[in-house]
Amino acid sequence: MSQPHALSDDQVTTELRKMTAFIRQEALEKAREIHLKADEEFSIEQSKLVRQETSRIDTEYAKKTKSAGMSQQITRSTLANKVRLRVLGAKQELLDGLFEDAGKGAGGLIILNTTGKIDINNTFDERLELLSVDALPSVRTTLFGENKNRKFKD
Repeated sequence: MSQPHALSDDQVTTELRKMTAFIRQEALEKAREIHLKADEEFSIEQSKLVRQETSRIDTEYAKKTKSAGMSQQITRSTLANKVRLRVLGAKQELLDGLFEDAGKGAGGLIILNTTGKIDINNTFDERLELLSVDALPSVRTTLFGENKNRKFKD
């Protein structure tokens, strides 16, 4: 058997330096691995956050676009209704004026019975009133043309 031979102080120092250098090298490699892994995890997390925020912004944008579209549609509808009401009002004023002008030449006959109650009212105003109710649809069509939106021709 061989005898254990003792190392000199210089040899021990050299071996310690080699071991220290080896440990230092392993520590540096491990630190690089940890750093690379941390960078990779950071990139993954950053990408995930960017995707989430992009999705949130896209959703918010879609919601605001839809809201703006609805608001524009409501505004257009409101304006169209106001215009429609003005046109209908003007048409009604024209019809009212027409019947009012026709009523200025009033005349006719009222026959009373012995108790003073009206039995027959054949005045021009009464006939015009009946005409304004019965003939209004045809007068309206004559003056303004046929309304395609009208379902009933009363």
